[in-house]
Amino acid sequence: MRTRAVCTGLLVLLTLLFGAPTASAHTELDSSSPKDGAHLKQAPRRVTLVFSEPVDLADVHVTSSGKQLAVTRADRGGRGGVTVRPPAATQGRLVLDWHVLDMEDGHPTSGTLSFRIGTGDAGASAAHTDAGAGVAVPSGTVRGVWALSRWVGYLALALFVGGLGFLAMLWPQGSEDPRSRRILAGSWVCGLLATVAGAGLQGAYGAMGSLGDVVHLSTYTDLLGSEVGIVLACRALLWVLAAVVLAALLQGGERAARSPGWRVGAGVVCLGLLRTTGMAGHNAEGTHPGWGAVADLVHLLAVSVWLGGLTFLLLGVLPRRRPAELSAAVTGYSALAGVSVAAIAVAGAVLAWQVVGSFGALFSTGYGQLLLVKLALLAGVLVIAQRSRSWVRTRLDIAVLLRGDRATVRPFVYSVAAETGLVLVVLAATSVLVTAAPGR
Repeated sequence: MRTRAVCTGLLVLLTLLFGAPTASAHTELDSSSPKDGAHLKQAPRRVTLVFSEPVDLADVHVTSSGKQLAVTRADRGGRGGVTVRPPAATQGRLVLDWHVLDMEDGHPTSGTLSFRIGTGDAGASAAHTDAGAGVAVPSGTVRGVWALSRWVGYLALALFVGGLGFLAMLWPQGSEDPRSRRILAGSWVCGLLATVAGAGLQGAYGAMGSLGDVVHLSTYTDLLGSEVGIVLACRALLWVLAAVVLAALLQGGERAARSPGWRVGAGVVCLGLLRTTGMAGHNAEGTHPGWGAVADLVHLLAVSVWLGGLTFLLLGVLPRRRPAELSAAVTGYSALAGVSVAAIAVAGAVLAWQVVGSFGALFSTGYGQLLLVKLALLAGVLVIAQRSRSWVRTRLDIAVLLRGDRATVRPFVYSVAAETGLVLVVLAATSVLVTAAPGR
């Protein structure tokens, strides 16, 4: 079933990429008036910048010689157009450095506009050499730490959501197991911390700041004034609500895990965490953001069920080697994993169509190449997963009859451990993709 799911996903991906228009990446400068590089007799009274997407005035910064210029909404260009009044200049070159944040995911884009003023050539070449020298660029260090925080956040989300689902659907008695409790508690702590730290890192990255800006209160207050900041605040609040769900499970144990009321509450909180995780991502880019949102939710849910179930299987069910638990949990998870892989394949194909936009972009852009690496890693995971499925099909009954004999179960443990490790690497590639700009 997993092999068929992968083949289906690849066929859908190729069909969508060959037939789709190129998707837009982050907010870019479409045009300017006067045009970049224009030779003007005198300095323009105003310069209009038209961006590819709607922008918030607070997210647009234009400077000249390091001096911040006032930004107003342009008469033309809709919400994607802004106007600035440059300083007076009689001769030489006028250089404007611009920096804008994407309203959807908070990623920064920057560039330079340069105009030659007057008829003289004096200083033109020197000015041209200096053009763009003051353009701020995002910190590579901040981006690296931000990607790490996203990886921790994805892992915590998968373990928490997938773990709760595994206990509720397949292994309610595992809610009494100390290792399962520690995994859930640890994932909740890491999820909340990763959300708070990630907000500061994203704010510092978008403002072209340094790691030191992460601890500044202004970084958080500025971010909270944007759509991305609101989404991150909602996610943090949902992690706080998740503490109530977790506390009820730790106190009630198996009785709580089997309770319909607890399952409904846990499901609502988990869906909220999954949705807010995807709302600030790349799925809103492109021509069909609605499809991207649905695919992202399905993708995150399937990955969480897959990875969370693998972890609880590896660290919870298998070490106990109890025949009844092996028979119920392993068989049930094998079927659930097959459905999850199918969902990942189809939803991933839709996301690739939405974000990458064309087949050629898979090879011509850094984002597409990184996506290919992720797909290659995923293929390796599925090869190992097929071995696990073969064990379930041929040797599970023997393991149950031998009452969980260690030597019989050990090959399955190794296979699940390898599958889990590769999924963690896939999550790492996903974290880098989230902090990268599509189409580049």
